[in-house]
Amino acid sequence: MAAIVLYPTPVIGHLISMVELGKLILTHHPSLNIHILIAPAPYNAGSTAPYIASVSSTIPSITFHNLPSVTLPPTTSSHHETLTFELIRLNNPNVHQSLLSISKTHHIQAFIMDAFCTYALSVASELKIAGYIFFTTSAITLSYLLYHPTIHKNTTKSLKDLNTLFEIPGGVAPIPSSDLPKPLLDRNDKAYEFFLDSSIAMPKSAGIIVNTFESLEPRAIQAISDGLSVPDGPTPPIYCTGPLIVTKRSGHDEGNAVPECLTWLDLQPSQSVVFLCFGSLGLFSIEQLKEIAIGLEKSGQRFLWVVRNPPSEKHSLAVSTQPEPDLDSLLPKGFLDRTKERGLVVKSWAPQVAVLNHNSVGGFVTHCGWNSVLEAVCAGVPMVAWPLYAEQKLNKQELVEDVKIALPMNKSEDGFVSATEVEKRVRELMERDNSIREKTLAMKDGAKAALSEGGSSRVALTKLVESWST
Repeated sequence: MAAIVLYPTPVIGHLISMVELGKLILTHHPSLNIHILIAPAPYNAGSTAPYIASVSSTIPSITFHNLPSVTLPPTTSSHHETLTFELIRLNNPNVHQSLLSISKTHHIQAFIMDAFCTYALSVASELKIAGYIFFTTSAITLSYLLYHPTIHKNTTKSLKDLNTLFEIPGGVAPIPSSDLPKPLLDRNDKAYEFFLDSSIAMPKSAGIIVNTFESLEPRAIQAISDGLSVPDGPTPPIYCTGPLIVTKRSGHDEGNAVPECLTWLDLQPSQSVVFLCFGSLGLFSIEQLKEIAIGLEKSGQRFLWVVRNPPSEKHSLAVSTQPEPDLDSLLPKGFLDRTKERGLVVKSWAPQVAVLNHNSVGGFVTHCGWNSVLEAVCAGVPMVAWPLYAEQKLNKQELVEDVKIALPMNKSEDGFVSATEVEKRVRELMERDNSIREKTLAMKDGAKAALSEGGSSRVALTKLVESWST
């Protein structure tokens, strides 16, 4: 019996993308079996158990395998990605054992791993299984990471000490080093070493599957395919099979109750509400939350805003369990009362896909996490780009400057966004006759076409599956 083994990073956003890839493969090749290796999460970034249970109960062809826990060494790195890389590196013996176990009853045609899991390529090689990389974010980020070893070789300094602009193959304009993901800025940090290892390993895979589609990122995809991102060696085949997103709610819903925010949206006029939500890790200081509130109030626009507690002194991101926020203490005095006729503040979480696809939602203020971007594109909702961490500044530049389906949220030098800027951008986004709305709707059609018969992503998937049997 033929099987494909998937190995995601144990963070909900990466897991969902990987499972959606598995579901897509099964849709067109139902005779295959999908086995997914689940490593224990190195930090808390949202529970994956309800989602895994939901998939297991509805799709019998997908089997989950929980890998044993490993003890992580102490680290001085401040980047949460370091923990992920350490976990994956130390898990190789467990991955080896799992693949051997699965191969007793199945013929493993391919082993597809998250880009954070490149240390497992050596296991695939040992067992003579074709190892593929699944890249869960944008092609422009992939282009940079593939090009990163070239930049590393051309300087002995940390990128944070270089006051310079970098050309990314396929990028629309040079970017300042400060716009690169923070773990890449200090070459003496363990996270930098891990990312460099990953960037060097990816081209050695049998192919790279990317969660994007051709009409969304044509420049970046072309640059990678033309070999510009890996100038000193071969580039493996690139398969753009996206957009891979969850199309319905699961996991967080209690019973069958409709969340309050959806009931509230039912009462609002068409395309009148701006939705503000910043991913599973994104947090703001109390000062910034207050500034957002003032900006929203002054904008006069209807809004649905997901608010979480500010970061702790120890972590700037939500990598530990978050208690429910006390809205009265976090937001300006009287704000909730003054805006109750046109705004709703939700604590901690909202069903994002359902919200974005609701007829009342006309705009999205987002951190530019790639899942969120694809969900907005598929819903045809224009964005205000407010990147917070990881590769989100790269995504922002592409969405604002190249694809032109987002407005930038401009920050001061210390990263703070004023109430005036929030008010200005929300108003601008929600105007009916802006070109960004038209471009977003066109891109929504492009996403649908990519996944249709004969579309670019369907063709890429067919080529990928054909590569397994050669």
